[in-house]
Amino acid sequence: MGKKGKQSGAPAKETFEPLLIEGKTPGTGVLLLSSTEEEVLLKASEAIYQFAEKGDDNKASLLGLGALEPLCQLVAHDNKLIRRNAVMALGTMACNSDVKNALKKLDMSVIIPSVINRLSGDEQVATHEFATLCLASLSDDYACKIQIFENNGLQPLIKLLSSPDPDVKKNSVEIIFNLVQDSKHRQALHELGGIPPLLELLKADFPVIQHLALNILQIVSTDKDTRNTFREKQGFERIMEVLSNATFSDLYDEALEVAANCLNDSECVQLIHKGGGLKKLMEFVHTPNTPGVQSNAVKCIAMAAQSSENCELLHEQNVENVLLELLSDADVSVKIDACKAVSTTSAYLPSNNRFRELGGIAAVVQCLNDECSELREAATQALLNATRSNQLNALAVYDTGGHTILIQLLSGSSHMTVANSAAILGEMAGQDVVLNSILSNGVIQALMETLDSVDTKVLVNTMQCLAVMASDEDAREEIRNAGGLQPLVNLLHSDDEDVLDNACLVIKACASDKPTTLEICKLGALEILLEITQSLDCRNGYSKSALISLLNFNLPAKYSLTGHLAVADVIQDGFYDAGKACAGQQFLTLEELAKQPVNEKQPIIAVNTAVEEIVSEEKQSNSLARDSGKKEDFKTRKKKKDDKQKDETRPESPVDKPWRMMEDVPLQLLVKEAKESILSLEDDKERYSALARLVSKAMGGAVEMENLHKFQWMLYQSELKFRLQSNVVPIGLIKRGIYRHRALLFKCLADCIGLSCTLVWGEYDRVWNEIFLFNVNPSTEECSSQPRRYIVDLIHQPGRLLRNNTPPAEQYQTTSMNTLV
Repeated sequence: MGKKGKQSGAPAKETFEPLLIEGKTPGTGVLLLSSTEEEVLLKASEAIYQFAEKGDDNKASLLGLGALEPLCQLVAHDNKLIRRNAVMALGTMACNSDVKNALKKLDMSVIIPSVINRLSGDEQVATHEFATLCLASLSDDYACKIQIFENNGLQPLIKLLSSPDPDVKKNSVEIIFNLVQDSKHRQALHELGGIPPLLELLKADFPVIQHLALNILQIVSTDKDTRNTFREKQGFERIMEVLSNATFSDLYDEALEVAANCLNDSECVQLIHKGGGLKKLMEFVHTPNTPGVQSNAVKCIAMAAQSSENCELLHEQNVENVLLELLSDADVSVKIDACKAVSTTSAYLPSNNRFRELGGIAAVVQCLNDECSELREAATQALLNATRSNQLNALAVYDTGGHTILIQLLSGSSHMTVANSAAILGEMAGQDVVLNSILSNGVIQALMETLDSVDTKVLVNTMQCLAVMASDEDAREEIRNAGGLQPLVNLLHSDDEDVLDNACLVIKACASDKPTTLEICKLGALEILLEITQSLDCRNGYSKSALISLLNFNLPAKYSLTGHLAVADVIQDGFYDAGKACAGQQFLTLEELAKQPVNEKQPIIAVNTAVEEIVSEEKQSNSLARDSGKKEDFKTRKKKKDDKQKDETRPESPVDKPWRMMEDVPLQLLVKEAKESILSLEDDKERYSALARLVSKAMGGAVEMENLHKFQWMLYQSELKFRLQSNVVPIGLIKRGIYRHRALLFKCLADCIGLSCTLVWGEYDRVWNEIFLFNVNPSTEECSSQPRRYIVDLIHQPGRLLRNNTPPAEQYQTTSMNTLV
């Protein structure tokens, strides 16, 4: 075996010679982005950027190769150059919509903070440019905006507004523009000092930056705090510099929009006026410019006119002449804004009157005929504000024929146009001559159609217009004939408070005559209003007032529902006592009650003092005898009349003959007797006592309290109903009656002969009359200053007057369960 040789020297160190890699495809470059070597990453990221910069197809190709995620990771690399290249590549790629959508699907809570960190002052300008480019692409997305804001991206962006690089400025201002679309970001911009650098951008060399800066200022200047800062930093002066520079004519639109917001602030207006700003705005209106510039100038006027102090300043600048001139402009958009300015300046009475004197009302009326619906709407709003509480302007609309156009606009127009038109017609209807003309042009029928609207403003304005017109009897008749009462009653069911209030208002206005009131009651308005007034949630002054108006013209319903008739509630023919109304029960008319089958309930007591139109019997018989050549005996004629009256008491089919109230001869005789025997008495107290005795005598005489149960009035009235075959019984035919019947007859006779009394329905069917008397001092013969109330005894000691709130009066007004009547 040979000997082993001895090894000499140390083992060789492992080394790798630098490898030159030449990538010829973008895929290779993408693979190299995952390298751990900085030199490879630097070259690969630079190559990716250069490839992406060449077009959208390359950007899409890199997306497909998976370049997005490694680039996002390299944005946070320790090496500044690698970070720069990665940001440049990412920012370039993010301009592609597919890449942007893919980015949004990644973890934005990691990517956006990394990109925001590249906005620091330590980074190169190129890094700033492409980092802001990337954020600008993403900032139109709501979720991305939140991430930018929550990761404190706004502050470095504000700093970059002062960057020497125009691309950085442009990208930064674009991101801020997207952020301030949300209100909380606007407040943050103001608090972080973003207003001054934005104002500086108005001097930028590139129009795109100026436009973006103005757009941001227009948005943020809607906030009062921001306007204060804007004013403190001489913001309006900067805006006026733009407006005074002819080379900035392309910025006028946006600059005027910012000015309009500033003019919403009274302090700004004063400063603007002192600096000649208002005069400059007027020059913009007069100077031929693009329609957009003129429109925005008019918007500034409208904004300034929102306070009376500003209106006074504008009035001094002859703003009315300016607006009148614009209304003749050929451009529709300018006319629209001019009408809106008229709406605002109309709040200032001197301007409103001056505008009319210049013929401005006629100019606005002409706009109502325009084909543009937006202009028609703006014109109606202008006329509404001009005519509100201004009868001279309302008359001017009428003189120019505006009322006929407004009636036409009630159909087929926008909700706001219809609402405005109805309101203007309501303002005009306050004058009789105008109302008559409006009615003759079919306004009621047109208004009825708008009651089907689902728009609250339309319904409210329509009903307010109807409430004004319903003061006229002819208008009420037209409303009835047009079927307008039913939809009005239906609106009492509305859940909207304004609609309900105005439905009550127009019902109250319509309840000004008996035919209309009865028709409203037939439609169930009484029951609805009663339910509303009893509801703690729904009742209000409007519903109560409407209910009272209906009841005042429908005394039977008032008595049934409230159990009380006041001195002013004079009972007339056609009144009836239907008993106390039950909750939810519809109140029926006398005709409806009379046509019901005879039932076992207490009778409906009717009042009818009318005498049939028959010439005195003897004269009529003589006349007939002369015509026939033979004289008819008066007794024979009388017998025929009695037979006819008996026939009328028999039931007759409503189909055979129209229903009419039964004649009540006994009541006629009682009225005659009361007039003859009572009015001749000099003392009021004796008059009331004598009338009480007359009523008692007519209804069975005095009845002692303990014998009340023996007074067979119920059996008597049941027999009377059966004999008449009717639930309705004339009060004069009742010969046995107690509290309810006697009190009603007393009230009826008292009203007929001019005595004053009330009719009150208490518990357990106790009904009584209250009268008011001035006591006379026997020694001085002077009357007391205040009348005293008395209860009239019609039952136990007829003619006795019981001082109110005394034991005898209370005993008369109350009863026990053993003496129910």
